[in-house]
Amino acid sequence: MTVEKSKQKIITVDGPSGVGKGTICLLLSHQLGWPVLDSGALYRLTATAAMNDGISEDNHLALEKIAVELDVRFESTANGLRYLLRNEDVSETIRQEATGNMASKVAAVEGVRAALLDKQRSLATTDGLIADGRDMGTVVFPDAPLKIYLTASAEERAERRYKQLKDKGIDVNIRDLVADLTARDERDSNRKVAPLKPAEDAVIIDTTDLSVAEVEARVLQLAQQLFS
Repeated sequence: MTVEKSKQKIITVDGPSGVGKGTICLLLSHQLGWPVLDSGALYRLTATAAMNDGISEDNHLALEKIAVELDVRFESTANGLRYLLRNEDVSETIRQEATGNMASKVAAVEGVRAALLDKQRSLATTDGLIADGRDMGTVVFPDAPLKIYLTASAEERAERRYKQLKDKGIDVNIRDLVADLTARDERDSNRKVAPLKPAEDAVIIDTTDLSVAEVEARVLQLAQQLFS
């Protein structure tokens, strides 16, 4: 791939759930010294607030109100980002499968996406940004000079998630994980607003048979060509 050096320092990393976006973005952040925008967390935080308030996925007006008034803070720690919702640490809660499923439904609500769009774009600065999500390269930062789209089979992604949850002592069924991921992919790819898909100029990397280090090396090489 031939690239030209860019003054705009934005890398978008899109892809479905469980493909390794968060891990790669954190590694890039450490290498480049740029902050990470975890857009998926914003939707998970909105979903968490809705679940805490007893608001259903069908109550679009209430969901939009939550997104507009979303009271969140991200705090950097030695172990990654810490997520605070209404001054409560929900770092573990937002990673639960139920929250992820609700977030996928919340993300399909046009008013919610519009409310969170400005929040995301306001984080772009001349100091650089790594944007992790599902529509970073297609909607939020369509002019980003480097767009990455990570993919992997549902079976491989379920296996990775299974290991993560088992390591945390959470009992899960891998067949249920495959079914949940497949359903989430279908919902995210076919929603009317900002469907999950690669940007036309994205570099697509299938991580099914690649190690984290191999994926990081590929993306870092592209970043160094553009921004060094």
